[in-house]
Amino acid sequence: MNKTIIGVFLLFSTLLFSQNKGSVSGTVLDKEFENAALPFANVFIKGTSIGTTTDFDGKYELKADAGIYTLVFSFIGYKTVEIPKVQIKQGENTVVNQILSASEGVSLNEIQITGSVSKESESALLTEQRKATTIDQKIGAEELNRKGVSDVAAALTKTTGISKEEGSGNVFVRGLGDRYNITTLNGLPLPSNNPSKKNIDLGIFSTDIVEFIGIDKTYAVKNYGDFAGANVNIASKNYKGNGFLELGIGTGANSEAISQTDFYLNDGPNYSGFYTKSYPNYPLSNYNFTTSWDREKANSPINGSVSIKGGESFNIGENTRVNIFAVGSFDNGYTYKEGVSRGSVNVAGVARKDYDFTSYAYDTNTTLMSNIGVSHKEQSLKYNGLYINSTSQKQDEYYGTVDIFDYAPEGGAFLQRATFERTELIVHQLLGEHKITDAIDVNWGASYNFVKNAVPNRRQNILTPDNWDNPDGPKSFQQTNNASDNHRFYQDLEEEEIAANFSTTYKFNKNETDEFRGKLTLGYSGRFKTVDFDATQFNLRINTRVDQPFVENIYNIDAYFNQANLNAGLFSIETFRGNVSQANALTPQTFGGPQDIHAGYISLEYIVSPKLTFVAGTRAEQINQTINWDTSLSSGSSKLDELEILPMISLKYEVNDQQNLKFAASKSYTLPQYIERALFQFVGATQSSVGNPNLYASTDYNADVKWEYFPKSNEIIALGIFGKSIQNPINEVVINSASNDISYVNSGDAATIVGAEFEIRKGLLNTENDNKLTLGFNTSYMYSTQELDKEKVINETSAAGYGISVDFTNTEDKLSGASDLLLNADISFEREFNNNKSIQATVAYNYFSDRIFALGTEGKGNLVDQGAGSFDFILKSKLNEKLGLSISAKNILNPSIERIQETQNVIVSSFKKGMNLKLSLSYTF
Repeated sequence: MNKTIIGVFLLFSTLLFSQNKGSVSGTVLDKEFENAALPFANVFIKGTSIGTTTDFDGKYELKADAGIYTLVFSFIGYKTVEIPKVQIKQGENTVVNQILSASEGVSLNEIQITGSVSKESESALLTEQRKATTIDQKIGAEELNRKGVSDVAAALTKTTGISKEEGSGNVFVRGLGDRYNITTLNGLPLPSNNPSKKNIDLGIFSTDIVEFIGIDKTYAVKNYGDFAGANVNIASKNYKGNGFLELGIGTGANSEAISQTDFYLNDGPNYSGFYTKSYPNYPLSNYNFTTSWDREKANSPINGSVSIKGGESFNIGENTRVNIFAVGSFDNGYTYKEGVSRGSVNVAGVARKDYDFTSYAYDTNTTLMSNIGVSHKEQSLKYNGLYINSTSQKQDEYYGTVDIFDYAPEGGAFLQRATFERTELIVHQLLGEHKITDAIDVNWGASYNFVKNAVPNRRQNILTPDNWDNPDGPKSFQQTNNASDNHRFYQDLEEEEIAANFSTTYKFNKNETDEFRGKLTLGYSGRFKTVDFDATQFNLRINTRVDQPFVENIYNIDAYFNQANLNAGLFSIETFRGNVSQANALTPQTFGGPQDIHAGYISLEYIVSPKLTFVAGTRAEQINQTINWDTSLSSGSSKLDELEILPMISLKYEVNDQQNLKFAASKSYTLPQYIERALFQFVGATQSSVGNPNLYASTDYNADVKWEYFPKSNEIIALGIFGKSIQNPINEVVINSASNDISYVNSGDAATIVGAEFEIRKGLLNTENDNKLTLGFNTSYMYSTQELDKEKVINETSAAGYGISVDFTNTEDKLSGASDLLLNADISFEREFNNNKSIQATVAYNYFSDRIFALGTEGKGNLVDQGAGSFDFILKSKLNEKLGLSISAKNILNPSIERIQETQNVIVSSFKKGMNLKLSLSYTF
C-alpha cells in the first residue's frame, strides 16, 4: 500500500505538471476604522476564477501564471477598487496593499466573490473562533474536502473529543452519547429517524450540502437546553459566487465485500432504495405473502456515486442580490461482516446465545437540496429545502446455539433475518435577518420537518436440529419454542414537527472608535412535534404436535411457508393479539403523542475593557410530553411536565491579538425519549429492549476553561479542561428478566466527568515553489464516574406501578459510551502547478479507547467496546481548471471490531469492517 501511494504521488507530481507560477500578496485595510485590518474582503484577478478572501489580519495571497493582470478588491458596502497592470513574475512575489472605504448606495453588481466561500475555509472559521466570546468549534467544507470526509457523522470524528458509534451515524461527545446531544440545521431542530434514538442519524447527511458544522460543547441560551454533550449545527451551503455547474461520478469497493465469491441480499428492495411494502390483505386466514423468505444473489458489490451541483449569483436592480444553490446526489455501498455474536454471557462465562454470523449489507443515500437567498440593502431572506432518502438492506445469518439452556443447546441452529429499513426526511426552512437601525437587529427562522422511518416486511426464521443431540443432523421446525421465532414484521415511525426561532438584539454604549460595547438579546424558541409509531408482527406459529418435515435446504424456506402447508396445519398465522378469530387481531402495536417546548431567553454581551468581554443569560423552557401506548406488554399513558430554568455565563480575556482565555459555566438538562418511556419491546436477533414509563429528566451542570493561541490565520494551538456533574443520570442497562432485556433507568444520584482537550493545527512547510505541509492533531482525555443504586431504581419504578429490578454488578462505574482517550491526527501535503493544476495528499488517523456499551448486572461484567483506530489516505488532484480527480483508501489497517464482557473476559462480538477504496472524477462547466 505504501509503495502504491508513493508511486501515485510521484506520477502526478513529476509527469503531469510543470511549474510556471508567481504570486501576489498584501494587506487590505479599512479606512472607516482608522486603517484597521479588514478581514473577509474579496480579492480576485479580473477575468479569471482566481480569488480569495483576506484573513483576520487583512492579509491575502494569490498564485497565478506569470503575466500582467487587473487586481480587484471588494467588500459589501465598500467601494470596489481595481488595480490594473499588476505584474506577476515566475517564482517571485508581488506586494499590493489596498485601503477600502465605505460607499453609500454601492452597486452590488460590483461585488464578485469568485474565491473560496468565507465560512467554508479553515482560516475564516478560526477567525470567528478567535473573535467569539463563547467557546465553540467549527469544521468547514474546505477541511472536510481535504480529509476526504463524505458524511456529517464522519466529519465530527475529526474534531476534538468526539467519536462515532459503530454501525451507525450516532456520535459520542466527551463520552456522552445520543441522549445527551442535539442536532440542528441552520439553528432549527431536526427530528430523529429512529424510534430508539433522540437524534437523526448524521451519516445520512452528505457533506455536499454542508458549508460548515458547528459544535457547541458549552451551553448558550439561543440553543435548546436538552443537551450536556454538544449542540451539533449543520450550516447548509450559502453560495455567493459566479455561476457554476459541477458533475461528479465515483466508484469503489469494500475489501470484505468484494472478496466474497457470491453476495446475497433479500427479495423485494431495489437498487435505488425507493421501495415500500405493506402486508397483504387477509394475512391471517390465507398465506398471501408474496416476497420470498430466501436470500437472493445480488449484483457484484461495486459501490457507486453520482452527483450534480450548481450555483448562481446575480443582481436585481442596484440593491438586491439573489444567490441560488442546488445539489443532487446518489451514493450506494456494499459491506460484508463475519464473526461471532453472543449478546452476553452469564457469571460463569457461558453464552446463552452463541452464534457465528455473516452479514451482507447494501446501503443507499439520495440527497436533494436547494436554497435561494435574497438580500436587499440590510435585509435578507433565505429558503432551504432538503429531501433525503436513506436505506439499509441486510441479510444476516447466524449459525450456532439459540439458547444454551433449552433451545438447541449443542448448536446446529440457523437463524436468518432479512431487513430493509428506509428513512425519508423532508425539511423546509425560511430564515430572515434584518438590520432595523445601526443598533437594532432582528433574526428569525421557521421550519417544517417530516420524517418517516419504515421497516417493511422484515423476515426472520429459526431452524434447529430435529434432534438436539445431533447438531449436524437434519433441520426442522419440530423443536421451535416461541411463536415469534418465525415472523414477518412491519414498522412505521412518523414524526412531524414545526419549529420557530425569533430574536432581537439591541446594541448600546458606543466607545471612542464608534464600536458598540454592549449587546442585549431577547429571544423565543418553540418546537411542536407529534410522534406516531405502529408495528405489526405476523408470527408463524409452528404446530409441534404434528411431525414436522425435514427442511432439506436451509436457504429454501419458501418450500415450507406456503399455502399448502398452512392448509395442512403445519403452522398458523397470528399477531400478538391473536389469530383470524379475534376481531382486533390486526390492530397494530402503537405508541406516540405530542411534545411541545416553549422557551424564552435573555442574554447580555458586554465589553468590560479592551481585553475582557462577558456573555451572561438565562433561558426558561416549558416542556410538555405525553406518551400513549398500546403494545403487547400493556396499554397506558405517561406525562412529563417540566419547567427548566437554565442560566449560563461565558468570559473571554484577550491576552493579546493572538491569545484568548475563555471560561464558560451553565446548567442544562437531559430529557428521556419516547422509546425510552414507552412499554414497547424491540426484539433483536441477540438482544431486546423495553421502555421505562417512570424515566425522568437529568439535570446537568457544566464548566469549561480554554486557552487559545492563533499563530497565523489558519493555525491554532488550544488547551482546555472541562467538568460536568449530571444529577440522576440515565443509563442503558440489562434488567433482571427471563430474556435479559435492556431498559433505561435513572441509575443513581450523580455522575461526574472531568477531562482535558488539546488541539493543534500548524503549517510545517510553505515554500516559494508552492509546496505546503500542514499538521493537524487533537486529543482528549477524560475521567468519568457515576453512582449505581439498585434500590433507587426499584423504589422509583415500583412507585409508578412499573417495577424494574436491576442488580448492578458494581456500585460505581464509568459512563456508558465514555472513552478515556480520543485522538485524531492528519498530515496534508499540497502543491500547486501552472495552468490551474494542483495536487493534495492527506493521511489521517483516528482512535478511541475502550468504552462501555452496557453496564453489567448480577455479577456479570460490563459489555465493553474495545478501542480501535482507523487509518485513511486521500489523494486529490486538479488536472486542469475543470477536471478533478480523487482517490481514497479508508480504514486501511482494518482492525477487528470487538466487544467483550469484562470480569468474565469473553468476546461477545467480533468482526472486521473492511477497507473502503474509492475513485472519483468531477467536471466543472
